[in-house]
Amino acid sequence: MSLTTRYLGLTLAHPIVAAASPLTATLDGMRRLEDAGAAAVVMASLYEEQIRAEDTAYALYTEHGSNSQAEAGSYFPELPDYDCGVSGHLETLRRACEALDVPVIASLNGTTTEGWIGHARALEQAGAAAIELTLYSVPIELAVSGGEVERRTLDIVRQVAATVQVPLSMKLVPYFSSMPNFAAELVSAGANGLVLFNRLYAPDIDLATLRVTRSLPLSTAAELPLSHGVQHVATMREGLERWLDENGFDSVDAIRGLKDATHVENVDALLRAQYVAALTEYLPGKLIQ
Repeated sequence: MSLTTRYLGLTLAHPIVAAASPLTATLDGMRRLEDAGAAAVVMASLYEEQIRAEDTAYALYTEHGSNSQAEAGSYFPELPDYDCGVSGHLETLRRACEALDVPVIASLNGTTTEGWIGHARALEQAGAAAIELTLYSVPIELAVSGGEVERRTLDIVRQVAATVQVPLSMKLVPYFSSMPNFAAELVSAGANGLVLFNRLYAPDIDLATLRVTRSLPLSTAAELPLSHGVQHVATMREGLERWLDENGFDSVDAIRGLKDATHVENVDALLRAQYVAALTEYLPGKLIQ
């Protein structure tokens, strides 16, 4: 039985890929995931804000006391190998690409055109097999329309695709008004794949102090199956292989598009019928299939 599949033009041993997370922030974590059987790993995201913050801190400390004495223009020498705040991230990526036998996909979360393009180029040069562009933007300006938000996103993809040679994926939030159309536009702009979806974390307000608070709630059983840790990768792969065998499929390719609804004449009517049925046929304590 063949579990081989392709993602972003990369040939993978099976479809189970370790997403960007604290587990993929270090070489040791990525190696553990490879040992557990992950077919590829997406390294923890590189955030443009973090790079700017590190650059600011570097400048603050190295320039502290400069020109305060006539005898000394500065007190702290510049680091010859300092490559902005991205150097440590790039070194981890470079080492992972050299040490692991599975593809290492970089993840970039930018905010400016310069950041998207410059850092994407650096990630490619560090050896990334592909780059996942993570979009997190909360439009708050009254004059910015939904169409403008889509245009800005498409521009990012076009500019990065024109800059790097490695495949690109776009990790999307689920709130675009016409996802199928926008997905097709992203592919036309240069995206080789789409990741659905980026989970958003909203702030809360402490009613006692009236301060904005931050929290990072983990997924619940209502959102995803319970997490089981790195070792569960092997269980997932074995489960996939067993299901394919029990249902008479000899490869992952054999089930690709199996439940694709595009062959249905009225897809919108089908989806609405499923929606209505889910609400009208529900009985407390019993899920109607």
